[in-house]
Amino acid sequence: MPKPTKAMIAPMQRYLFLVHHAAYAPFLEGLRALGTVHVRLMERQGTAGLQDKQQLSSQLETALRALKKRAVKPLPPASVSIQAGQTAAATVLELQEQVERLSREREEWQKEYELWAPWGNFSKNSLAGLMQAGWQPHFLSFPEKHFGLPQAEALPLWHISQQGPDVLCFGLTRAGEQIDLPHAKQLPLPRAGTVELLEKLKEADEQIARAEQRLDELAATAQPAIAAALEDALDSLQILGLVHGSRQAADEHLRVLEGFVPVAQSGSVEAFCEEAQVVFLKGRPRPEDQPPIKLDNDGFTRLFVPIGQLFALPKYHSIDLTPYFAPFFLLFFGFCLGDAGYGLALLLGATVYKHLRAPKSLRPTLTLVQFLGVGTVLFGILTGTVFGLNLLQEEFAWLGEAKRFMLDSDQTFQLALGLGIVQMLFGLGIQMANKWRQFGWRYGLAPLGWIILIIGLLDLALFHALGPYSSYAAWAGAAFIVGFSEPEGSFFSRIGSGAWALYGITGLFGDLLSYIRLFALGIASAILGMVINSIALQIQGLGGAAGMILFVVFLLVGHTANLFIAALGAFVHPMRLTFVEFYKNAGFEGGGKAYRPLRKDFEIPSTKEI
Repeated sequence: MPKPTKAMIAPMQRYLFLVHHAAYAPFLEGLRALGTVHVRLMERQGTAGLQDKQQLSSQLETALRALKKRAVKPLPPASVSIQAGQTAAATVLELQEQVERLSREREEWQKEYELWAPWGNFSKNSLAGLMQAGWQPHFLSFPEKHFGLPQAEALPLWHISQQGPDVLCFGLTRAGEQIDLPHAKQLPLPRAGTVELLEKLKEADEQIARAEQRLDELAATAQPAIAAALEDALDSLQILGLVHGSRQAADEHLRVLEGFVPVAQSGSVEAFCEEAQVVFLKGRPRPEDQPPIKLDNDGFTRLFVPIGQLFALPKYHSIDLTPYFAPFFLLFFGFCLGDAGYGLALLLGATVYKHLRAPKSLRPTLTLVQFLGVGTVLFGILTGTVFGLNLLQEEFAWLGEAKRFMLDSDQTFQLALGLGIVQMLFGLGIQMANKWRQFGWRYGLAPLGWIILIIGLLDLALFHALGPYSSYAAWAGAAFIVGFSEPEGSFFSRIGSGAWALYGITGLFGDLLSYIRLFALGIASAILGMVINSIALQIQGLGGAAGMILFVVFLLVGHTANLFIAALGAFVHPMRLTFVEFYKNAGFEGGGKAYRPLRKDFEIPSTKEI
């Protein structure tokens, strides 16, 4: 028989390990080899050794990341030693800093050169020679309409060039002599001439080129050594962090380490402790322990775990909503995209890529795309839309009885609201069951009241199936909400809290209206597809081979663009409905920390993550 699908937060076992200080390092190595213990480190001020290792690992990681970005062909390394890796990383960081500094200086020199280039080639020495001879140089700018003979006769003045509406001139006066020219703008003397600036730019370019060449050489040869040095630094950092993050007892002879292990894997940890003669205490974690979260999903629901993690992980004693929002997300995506042709394109594209060349890590995502494609095909058939063609129109009368199962726009609108009501009631049912399980039956009565109230109001407004009992149900639901929204308070506080909670019925109507986006996005995608088809037919009307080629090209480009745009909206908006409306109605409690077992590639978490 096939295994049942699992969908839950994996139960954890809390451990306190008491280890003699002399055996602590081998014990940690053993835990890392097991790869199942999530350690809880104490928050302490880092020691100098720990901070040095953190700084070294950060530098090595920065250098390695910088080299990986350079498009060079790898060459056999000269040395893969840890010392060589550290030296190479230091060189990389130094060269990067040099390139950044030279680039900033070059940018300043380039701006200065562009300022003085209109005056032609001159050097600082030539200006100094004029000043030593008793002359004072002037760099002047005149508006064109004010430049004329009176200025030219006032002092030795040479017209250099014209920049837009301004005339640039170079003038000379005797040292100490004042210049008084109306409408003239005098620039301060340059720090360097254009000749020197060009030399500085050339020198900076050469130095940057040499540094870049050296970085390319290191990228080709030094990456293995830096990676080895980084692995060693992280390894040392991990041990130091675990030593520093453990508690000390018995005059520092004992180390006390707290950890969490999934119950299913606790046997191997206990066997290791018995073999290593390490004393441990175990027990069920309490809410204040804040155990790590491991989502134990498989089958269909595992595909949607990355989507749920985009928002937050649930608290340990709460509930994993992944298996509950997954079917709705699939339906909503198909509703929003709403074109059977687009769904078929997603399904076939994901299937072909998955079986031909997709890496193993990408295959779950492609499987998810396949499911989303199937959902889109089903909703496209239901709404009668295939590549922008409306199958409900008369030219598709040959479909016969099949068209009876297709929905028009009014029915699609009603379906969107109907799905919204179903998901809201389903979410409230989850909240009721979860609160009942965690805190007792009284805490589940308020969500139950919302369910009864919504059903009663729906029957009063639309169905009229319950007769007078619908109003009784609505009043009973309101009574549950008012009486049990705050079960532990005094009578008056409970009534006040309940009345305030009942005011939230206005928010329920807002939540329901949010589901109209399903209808709106589906209609928008269909209309854009119809517009693309209409324009393509007009292009085909040009006639000839050119018209047919342009017709096909426009259809391919237009529908591909519409598919990507519509698919983006079909992903984002159901996610919004999930994380806002559904999570709120289901009473989602976020803030859980991910389960990160201690292993060889484990990174020491910051104190904010502890």
